[in-house]
Amino acid sequence: MTIPAIVMAGSRPGPDPLLSGTGASTKALLPIAGQPMLVYVVKALRTSPLVGPITILAQNSAELAAQPELAGIAGLHFSDSGQGISSSLAAALPEGDAAVLVTTADNVLLTPSMIAEFLEGANGSDVAVAMVERDVLLARYPESKRTWLKFRGGWWSGANMFRLRGRRVLPLLDFWGRIERDRKKGLKIIAAFGPALLLAVVLRLITIHHGVARAGLRFGLKAKIVPMSEGEACIDADKPVDIVLIEKILAVRNVG
Repeated sequence: MTIPAIVMAGSRPGPDPLLSGTGASTKALLPIAGQPMLVYVVKALRTSPLVGPITILAQNSAELAAQPELAGIAGLHFSDSGQGISSSLAAALPEGDAAVLVTTADNVLLTPSMIAEFLEGANGSDVAVAMVERDVLLARYPESKRTWLKFRGGWWSGANMFRLRGRRVLPLLDFWGRIERDRKKGLKIIAAFGPALLLAVVLRLITIHHGVARAGLRFGLKAKIVPMSEGEACIDADKPVDIVLIEKILAVRNVG
């Protein structure tokens, strides 16, 4: 069986410094090594034998659908989203408990092997989140700067892949919609789940696996972290320096 995928390809409110002087109207169309970043993500998903239909969510999805690099790709659909990530995703979820894979348009280094590793690790969960431990990333890319969540036994950064088990996760998405503006502030996000969890994290009393599981139980969900073995999984295109590193990695892949 395959899993449907959703690619979050919309724009956040306000100007995006990455787009300055590029001519790109939205981040998903920003050229990286000669083609829009969204194209890399779609091709990785389409190449994976585990992925079924792919839905692209963006405020102006028709603009993305018109990209010639995406023409003729089977099972590709486009849908207009709202302004908020969580509310847009909630509206796009399939009915019932069917699982869906969610990623983002700036996850340029995504590969079918990463998808396979993540989905295998996500089995049995209601909510699964791909993450990379700091030592895994820095062993290969010591120059990469990420936002780290500090837990007992390791520091972790998100890898922009999520597996959600249908509409049972709606209460969690509603909660996330109220705090997503602080997504880059790790302790503020953790504090939103309650003072007990915050204290346990600050004092390094729990691992990230335990912490995420506890957070999921607040919503009656089985939540888990899937540690990714490739450091590249958490290098997304957030800053100009990220794009420089991504283009170097892509050049090595193309040579290989």
